[in-house]
Amino acid sequence: MQNYKIDNMTCGHCAGTVQKAILSVDPQATVKVDLGAREVSVETVAAAGPITEALKAAGYDSRQL
Repeated sequence: MQNYKIDNMTCGHCAGTVQKAILSVDPQATVKVDLGAREVSVETVAAAGPITEALKAAGYDSRQL
């Protein structure tokens, strides 16, 4: 399980974009978004680096928790 804090994820559209970015790295990932806490939990076989890069390319700064 990987957890990320994404401070600039502020709405439902943002959450969908974040989920899409993560699934572009690992289509089999399970992504759980907590919009209120601005956190995302990801069950994936992918490394954190590619996920962080995909989030950055989508316009979201993240840090792994």
